[in-house]
Amino acid sequence: MEIQTKQHHQKNFIFDHCDTVELANQYGTPLYVVSENLIREKCRAIKEEFLMKYPNTKAAYASKAFLTLAMCKIIEGEGLGLDVVSGGELYTAIQADFPMEKIMFHGNNKSYEELEMAVANNVGRIIVDNFFELEMLEDICSSQKKKVNILFRITPEVEGNTHSYITTGQKDSKFGIPLQEKIIESAVIQVTKSSYIDLKGFHFHVGSQLFDQQSYTKAIATAVKLMETLYIKYGFVTEELNTGGGFGINYTNEETMPIHYFVDYIMEAIEIGCREANLKIPTIIIEPGRWIVGEAGITLYTLGAIKEIPEVRTYVSVDGGLPDNPRPALYQAKYKAIVANKINEAADKVVTIAGKCCETGDILIWDLLVPTIEAGDILAVLNTGAYNFSMASNYNRLPRPAVALISDGEPQVIVERETYQHLIERESIPSHLINNKKSFNIKK
Repeated sequence: MEIQTKQHHQKNFIFDHCDTVELANQYGTPLYVVSENLIREKCRAIKEEFLMKYPNTKAAYASKAFLTLAMCKIIEGEGLGLDVVSGGELYTAIQADFPMEKIMFHGNNKSYEELEMAVANNVGRIIVDNFFELEMLEDICSSQKKKVNILFRITPEVEGNTHSYITTGQKDSKFGIPLQEKIIESAVIQVTKSSYIDLKGFHFHVGSQLFDQQSYTKAIATAVKLMETLYIKYGFVTEELNTGGGFGINYTNEETMPIHYFVDYIMEAIEIGCREANLKIPTIIIEPGRWIVGEAGITLYTLGAIKEIPEVRTYVSVDGGLPDNPRPALYQAKYKAIVANKINEAADKVVTIAGKCCETGDILIWDLLVPTIEAGDILAVLNTGAYNFSMASNYNRLPRPAVALISDGEPQVIVERETYQHLIERESIPSHLINNKKSFNIKK
C-alpha cells in the first residue's frame, strides 16, 4: 500500500479514511489497526487474477499471518479457503463457523488431540508432514470410522532468497517428507493401502517474503518429477499440487508485486512441466498470508522518553515494542514509520525507535527520519498487518494491544486490549505460600 505522508489538507495521518491520532486517543496505544477494505481488495485480486483466470485452482489464506474471528468471516465472505497450523487456529475457525471443507491443516508436529479435532470436524485437507503423524491419523480415522483427504508435504530442496529463519524448502528443513526414493515412495505406498486415508497429492513451501520467481520454478520442477515417477512406477495420479505462499510485500523499499507476477509464473511452469512429462495438470492451490494482510495493517504508538547521546544517537522510546512486534529482533525486519500528528512538518532529524522492554535488541526502527518530536506524539508504523498480532507476547508482563478493524471508514474493536488482570487470571498461589508458613531446609 502506498502511503502519502504529506497530506496538506489534513493535520494528521489518515489511514483508510480514519484519523490515526483520533484512533490512538479513542482506543489507546499500542494499537493494531487493520483495514477490511484493503484485505478484501487483495482477496479480490486473487480471485480475478488466479481463480477466475485459471481452471481447477484454489486459494487459501495462511491464517498464521493474522487470525481472529472477524478475519475468518472476511475470508469466508470472499470465498477463499483457510490454512491453519495448530489446534488454536482450527478452534478459532470452528468458533467462527468457517466452512470446514475449505480448511487445510498444516504443521510439522500435530498432536493426537489436534488431529482428532480435525477429523471430527471434517477438515477438508490435512497436510501430512511425517510418518509419525500418518500413524496417528490412521489410528484416529479408524476409531472415528472416517476417511480423510490428505496431501504430503514434501521438501523440494530449494533455497528461498530470504532470511534463513523463514526459508522452509531447503534440504535441511524441519518441514516435510524428504524426497529420497525410499522415504517418499514408501510413504505413498503405505497410504494407498489405507482404508481411511486418501492421498490427493503434494504440498511444498519455499519460504516467506519472497520476490524471486525462480524459487517456485525449481520447486515445481522437483514436484513434477515426483509426480511423473509415482505415475510411471505405481500408477499414482496426483490430483492436487499445493505450491504454498510466501509472496513478498513492501516494508521499506521493496516493491509489492501483483499476484499475477507469481501465479502466472507458477502456472506456466506447471503447464510446461506436466506437458513434457505427459501428465494431466492437477488442481493447483496457493496459500498467501502476508500478501493479503501485511499492508492492510499499521501499529500506533505513543512516544515517551527521548534520550540523546551526543555525536552517537538519539533514542526515542515508544509504549510497545518487542512484545507486540518481535520481527525486528527475530529477523532484523525493517519498517517505515511516520509521526502521525506531524505529517506536514519536515522530517529532518534521525532517531532510533526503541521499545520499552528490558532487552537491548528491542529496537523497532534504526535511523528513522522524523520532524521535531516530543513525548506524547503518535507514531504510526506501516505495514504491520502480518506476524505482529499473531506473534505478540506478554514479555515483561506487558498486556497485548487491542485490534481495531476499519470497515468502510468506521473503526470497531475486534480484539479487546488486555489488562493487568488478564495477565494473572490463570495463575494461583499454593496454599503453603499464602502465609509463608512453610520453609525449606536445603541440604548443603
